[in-house]
Amino acid sequence: MKKFFVIMMVALTLGVAINAVLPDVSIAGPENQIASAITAQAPSAEPQTIKANRAITISLFVVIVAITLCIVVWAAKRTKTTADFYAARGSITGTQNGWAIAGDYMSAASFLGIAGLISLYGYDGFMYSVGWLVAYVTVLLIVAEPCRNAGKFTMGDILSFRTNPKPVRAAAAISTVAVSVFYLTAQMVGAGKLMELLLGIPFRIAISGVGCLMILYVVFGGMIATTWVQIIKAGLLMTGASVLCILVAAKAGFNPVQFFSDVATNSQIQSWVQINLLKEAIPKAGFDYGQRFLEPGLLLKDVWDQISLGMALVLGTAGMPHILMRFFTVPTAQAARKSVIIAMFIIGTFYILTTLLGFGAAINVSPQVISSVDKGGNMANMLLAQMLGNQVAPLAGDFLLAFLCAVAFATILAVVSGLVLAASAAISHDIYVNVVKGGHADQHEQVRAARITSVIVGIVAIIIAILAEGQNVAHLVALAFAVASSGNLPVVVLALFWRRFNTAGTIAGLLIGTVVAIGLVLVSPNMQYPKIIAAGQQKIFVALEKKQAGGATLTDKEKAELAKAKVIYEKTKDGTSMMGLEKPLFPLKNPGIISIPVGFLAAIIFSLMFRRKKEEDAFDELYVRQNTGIGVAKTIAH
Repeated sequence: MKKFFVIMMVALTLGVAINAVLPDVSIAGPENQIASAITAQAPSAEPQTIKANRAITISLFVVIVAITLCIVVWAAKRTKTTADFYAARGSITGTQNGWAIAGDYMSAASFLGIAGLISLYGYDGFMYSVGWLVAYVTVLLIVAEPCRNAGKFTMGDILSFRTNPKPVRAAAAISTVAVSVFYLTAQMVGAGKLMELLLGIPFRIAISGVGCLMILYVVFGGMIATTWVQIIKAGLLMTGASVLCILVAAKAGFNPVQFFSDVATNSQIQSWVQINLLKEAIPKAGFDYGQRFLEPGLLLKDVWDQISLGMALVLGTAGMPHILMRFFTVPTAQAARKSVIIAMFIIGTFYILTTLLGFGAAINVSPQVISSVDKGGNMANMLLAQMLGNQVAPLAGDFLLAFLCAVAFATILAVVSGLVLAASAAISHDIYVNVVKGGHADQHEQVRAARITSVIVGIVAIIIAILAEGQNVAHLVALAFAVASSGNLPVVVLALFWRRFNTAGTIAGLLIGTVVAIGLVLVSPNMQYPKIIAAGQQKIFVALEKKQAGGATLTDKEKAELAKAKVIYEKTKDGTSMMGLEKPLFPLKNPGIISIPVGFLAAIIFSLMFRRKKEEDAFDELYVRQNTGIGVAKTIAH
């Protein structure tokens, strides 16, 4: 109790200090305002601005930080052994783990990014929701129960069960760290930008603050603290999304037919599709641009790209190290299955809500305003919350926006904590304890190594995120899922279910799958190609100049588009991508359709080339263990 009050006082003092130095922050600055582009549904010429109420937002942040720090204090008393640190000693129930998995999986990219994609690209943004939901069917049917029975703390434990442990653990650790760093960097940069945009906290300070809290959670609380932070975050996220969805549905009279009719007939959406997505300066007679927003192909223009994306999402989740670690926290295989089913229900409901929020933001806020505030659409939910809340009462708008800001902050903390724990486990448990020390390290030494590694991983994450300021890190999420689906998943599945799988196949699958996935992403459309951007802008200003040359008078909106297109064209006409390319060598945004089969083939071919009878014979023991749980250490309840 005494520690609780100390933490509360520290948190409140921090909140007051921040509150004292922060100015009121407008999300949309004057340089981003595009009120002139707003048509009949927003006739006012006043600038579109949204303010985060400083006092309310900081207060909610302080409450969340205080609660989570109390959890860390509670968890620290129960974190004594490596089993406590990495797997909560298997004491998490199926229901708790289901909520924790949902909290680990529903990242800020999901809450903010998917709603933003839907608000800007319509149906194609919705495809991301479906992919992440279906992904857990793969997890449930293939990896949940066998991984819980066959592993201990990390993916390396599963893969090294019947192979040469040292090289396999080293390769597994490299892959785990690669996936975690890619995903972690994207989350950290997102956190910094979110805090900078909403509260005016400088990017580097925001990153450092998030990073320090993340390190505290993992170093002192381990998996126990991380689990409960994820559970609380999942509850807050579902609450916030539900409240916002009710407000959106009320605008359409709780009538889904009316809701999508409002999408198709919205003049701002029609203008957005015509000018910004289809790059048509002059509308085609009789073409329904609103209906086009509800059809595929505005973001993912290639059917093979959609298939490749689906493969990466559905299969990549089952290879995510921080997701696999969650199955080691439950006491039985039945609890592992139950946790996946509960997670699927929560995640499925959440992604349905994000779909409504995305289209609701497009209707009520407009894609133009959303894009002006953040080009990726990440502030769509925040803008929607402020607008709909204000229609109820000004204070309600401020509180709802502040609550969602705090939820997004908690979301980032929960996800990055899970990622740091996965990366530190791979380095300390797989590399230090089992490779360097040959498995000969006592409990005290193992826990100390885990905590030191967590600090190092956390500091490196902060540094990388700070260096990535101003960079387009969206492709890092694609990299994470590409590596997980192409390198991790093939070897996990083959290790569990194929007798002839061996050390050579494991290392080949991990390394070749990972290298091919990363290589294809680096030469794919995920990178920025300035000359392609210039060509799109040239198309716009040429059409408008042609209209002007024909004697027509351009509207103020068209004049603004003409000037903007020329400026962007001049800036980008001579540029190349970070790989020095003028255009993509690989046409798809996600490499899964190529890299996943390559990962499986590499693992199979090398296993057949370098067969080892001893490793094949050990499959029987693994098969019995993964189906029965025999040999798994019994749980010690806290």
